[in-house]
Amino acid sequence: MESALHLPAEAPAAPHPGSALPSLVGLTRAELADVVKRLGEPAFRVKQLWHWIYHRGATDFAAMSNISKEVRARLAERYALTRPLAVHALQSVDGTRKWLLRFGDGKEAECVHIPEADRGTVCISSQVGCILTCKFCHTGTQRLVRNLAAAEIVGQLMVARDAFGEWPSPAEDREITNVVMMGMGEPLYNYDNVAAAIRVLMDPEGLA
Repeated sequence: MESALHLPAEAPAAPHPGSALPSLVGLTRAELADVVKRLGEPAFRVKQLWHWIYHRGATDFAAMSNISKEVRARLAERYALTRPLAVHALQSVDGTRKWLLRFGDGKEAECVHIPEADRGTVCISSQVGCILTCKFCHTGTQRLVRNLAAAEIVGQLMVARDAFGEWPSPAEDREITNVVMMGMGEPLYNYDNVAAAIRVLMDPEGLA
């Protein structure tokens, strides 16, 4: 049982299936600092990358206009800026939206946006499948495949913000006001990756 609850997370989703480039999406500030150090770049690059990835929603290093072309080229050679791929999208009559998202290894999970009069909640997944068999939850009828990496968890909110055009800063009447870990999987059984994702999601200089 214990080994089933703590499946190792897969590598962060690649831009396309088969790509070997690791993603910077989902990295915490400390992890970005490690990347910058390995590149031999000054520490202020961390703030620049954080701003472009999580505040402006950049999907291409070429868009990072305050970073030199040479540095952008080196980043693009080594890393990617990935989102999960939305392979199917549905919208109900009440405005609820659901996306079926595919990750770099071909595995899939769902993300849902639930609109209400005073808020809009994005419900994101923490695992592909689930080991629990809660009677009220359809995911409980599926087997647990694997944990989602922090990048794949963070990427779900970024896909939703892409859909609503909420970059770089949402308008006052923003569609997304809340995030809950109530999609596929049990988040406490993927604690480390969920905790890392939450640190990114709650940063006031980024997605928060």
